[in-house]
Amino acid sequence: MFATTVTVRGYETDANGHVNHAVYHQYAEHGRTELFRATGIDVPDMTAAGVGPVILESTVRFLAELRVGDEIEVTVGMRFGAGRTFRMDTELRRGDTVAATITGTMGLLDHATRRLVTDPRGRLLALGDADRVAQVLDGAASEK
Repeated sequence: MFATTVTVRGYETDANGHVNHAVYHQYAEHGRTELFRATGIDVPDMTAAGVGPVILESTVRFLAELRVGDEIEVTVGMRFGAGRTFRMDTELRRGDTVAATITGTMGLLDHATRRLVTDPRGRLLALGDADRVAQVLDGAASEK
């Protein structure tokens, strides 16, 4: 699992005083972006290589309120199978409380063919620092 933190900002809340539902997806995206950065792969690196991550399906389970000033730990795990897709599971925690889980089916889009690459794990290994990518993909990296 990879972990990073984010602090809830006032403009992310709704009329009820808690984080707007759409912002949970943004927190998950932040976690995914930071996970890739931890492997030595920035978005411009992916763009230059002609690929980019795409979300094919996303499900959020809202379990507890998040409010202004809450420090949230965003943990992201990746699971690869044999196909073109992979899972990214995100958990948002406020202290010991799980506030939300976001499960996503992802792929790597080839910008030239507009199709998913056949081996997303292998492509990520080739794009970044292989040792760092392997560490993150095997769940060993964390950034706080």
